[in-house]
Order: sequence, then structure tokens, then C-alpha cells
Amino acid sequence: MKSKLMMIVLMAVLAAAASAAIGGEKTTLVPKANLVWKDMGIPGVAAAVVTGDMTKGPCRFFLKYPVGFVSPAHHHTPDHYVTVVSGTLLLTVAGKETRLEPGSFFMLTDKTPHVAKVEGDQPCVMFIQADGPWDVVMEK
Repeated sequence: MKSKLMMIVLMAVLAAAASAAIGGEKTTLVPKANLVWKDMGIPGVAAAVVTGDMTKGPCRFFLKYPVGFVSPAHHHTPDHYVTVVSGTLLLTVAGKETRLEPGSFFMLTDKTPHVAKVEGDQPCVMFIQADGPWDVVMEK
């Protein structure tokens, strides 16, 4: 049952990603087998862009955190909208920890500080729509 749910969620996310490129002018189809994962400079963290350019502007991408990953407190400049595709993410915002399982959604706007932690024995894969160039800004 859990595998079926994950597959349904993944298919829904891929369908949403395929519906239109940023700006709505093009159709983009990216089968799972064609995702190109790139190292993000943190051990085990990788991203696969499906539309846009993470360094230049609005984009949509998958982000993968490894088992045991815990981020320091940080924020991102662009507003972003996230669906958990697989694994379990514990997200701490304003001192409150929330467990986000596959199919869960969250959005972080206005440079909201947060901490992300992978729970369990599976990597966490998320699908993210960012409204601008992707960055990670550490909190002081």
C-alpha cells in the first residue's frame, strides 16, 4: 500500500512538472529515468532540475537529502513551494517541528528560517518550485 501511495504521489508530481514550463509557454516532459542528479556540494544532497535554471531565476527541481541528514538553521531568498515525494522530513519552523511524509506540502516565503532533518531509513526526495534563483543562506 505504501509503495502504491508513493508511486501515485510521484506520478502526480511528475504530471504537474510536465504540465508547463516556467512562464507557461512550453510543454516539458521529464520521465524519471531522464532526471539528471547533480551534487549540491553537501555530502549526499543532490538536485535534478526539470525547468528553469537554479542559478538564474524561477525553477522547478527535485531535491534529495540522504538518510540522517540534518541541516543547520537557514533560509532561502526565493519563496518556494515543496511536495515531499518520498522519505520523511522533519521540518522545524519558528520552534515547531512538523513531520512531513510523502504527499505532504509546505511553502516557505519571506526568507523563513528553518531546519530540515531526514527521519527514518529512506532518503527524502522533494519537488520544489522556487520563485527565483535558489540559494541557501545560513542563519547567524
